[in-house]
Amino acid sequence: MKRKLSKRTISLSILLFFLNVILLFAMIFLLLEVNVGLDVINYIVENYNSVLFVASAVIILSMLMYAYFYFECTEILTDMSKIIECFVLLDLALFLSFVVGRAMGNVNARPFAFLAIMAATLLGRREAVFLNIVYALILFIIDINFTFPVGSEANLWMNCACLLVTFCAGMTAVFITPAVKSRIQSVLMVFVLLVPAELIIGVMEVLFVENIAANLIMLAYGALGCFFSVIAYMLILPVFEVTFSELTVFRLRELTGDDAKLIKKLKDEAPGTYNHSVVVAQLAQACAAAIGEDGELARAAAYYHDMGKLKNPEMFTENQSDYNMHNELSPELSADIIRSHTRDGAQLIRKNHLPEFFADCAVQHHGTMPIKYFYAKALKMSDGEINIANYSYAGPTPRSKIAAILMIVDAAEAASRSLTDRSPKAVEDLVTSLIEERLDMDQFSDCDITLRELTIISHTVAVALSGVYHNRVAYPKLKFSKHSQEK
Repeated sequence: MKRKLSKRTISLSILLFFLNVILLFAMIFLLLEVNVGLDVINYIVENYNSVLFVASAVIILSMLMYAYFYFECTEILTDMSKIIECFVLLDLALFLSFVVGRAMGNVNARPFAFLAIMAATLLGRREAVFLNIVYALILFIIDINFTFPVGSEANLWMNCACLLVTFCAGMTAVFITPAVKSRIQSVLMVFVLLVPAELIIGVMEVLFVENIAANLIMLAYGALGCFFSVIAYMLILPVFEVTFSELTVFRLRELTGDDAKLIKKLKDEAPGTYNHSVVVAQLAQACAAAIGEDGELARAAAYYHDMGKLKNPEMFTENQSDYNMHNELSPELSADIIRSHTRDGAQLIRKNHLPEFFADCAVQHHGTMPIKYFYAKALKMSDGEINIANYSYAGPTPRSKIAAILMIVDAAEAASRSLTDRSPKAVEDLVTSLIEERLDMDQFSDCDITLRELTIISHTVAVALSGVYHNRVAYPKLKFSKHSQEK
């Protein structure tokens, strides 16, 4: 999403880019030490032209990175941790490539697709494509100057082959990684990456090496490169998930599993709220997918949106039996208890070091809507005017499309339980009225959700709820026993 950058943000992002470029140079010096030994200073003096060329190329590519983010992905420049993350990925990928290549004694064993897989998982497809290009070019520039200096035709072709393998395998990884939803699928990526890697290495070997055994060894090293790329990804991804608070599909599924701490507590102490959250999660995921948002993220946020009810679970209808504790309380006190669950939920989420996005959704999913039941009860008990603010949620209103989806499906799931006619048309009319009410109260003014998307959400919720709360035929009042089966 294109955002307008303030002068302060631009200044900070440029400074951070500059500092990270210096760290990138330090990484390249380290790679030189790995490749040429400890006498790296003398090596630089003797090969100052190559060093200046590499330095100039890295600076130019870094400037192009900034320009790309400025015009295409401004959300990265507004989040300083994302800038650091991009450069850490570059540094780490370069380090692994040279260390593994040197340790294995063959450049084809490098984890050449590691950066592309990580970037596609953590940053998105567009950003991964661009970073893969930058990485392939930096690797190529280092290779032609330090690893395989261009002094022979064989070295030239070797450098070109390494560039092609890194670029093509990386691009393949970028396109297949978003479809990976489990650890076993991550392992299977190895076989997909083998196609471009082995094809390029095989062609190079056939053209320049006549020894069949040597060809097979090179192909084996290429297969190791694919394997190392995926293994490094699986080992290092959890570190990035924690360090940079990344919400990958793997982490989201871990956070929504039955053994997750707060989910388990909700299930044990507030079973009604837990069941409500499960249905809301299904609805939110379907709605998010229907309008092109992250369905897994919407599902996870829905599981945590009502965590604040753990503070007083018996005060909420879905967790009550025959007795309603609000009968003994004033409407204003009841409203205060009910509306506090959004704030309590956000605090509980932060206390457990869960993603800030979950806390945002917890505090935003009711916006500034009034709590109708207790407001109406207060009107009946009072002769004068009632300040509706005392019976409304504190907000803020939804800031993201997923928070807006949660606002809609949370209200729709609760309201649909009271319907006698649960046909798709009746449910859709209910959802439409809920959306219109929230539009009238400016609940969606702070997020960029469109009327078209709201229509899609309304239809999606109607279809899904009709399936969840469908009408059933009345069971005949007959009783069977073991004797009746024998007749």
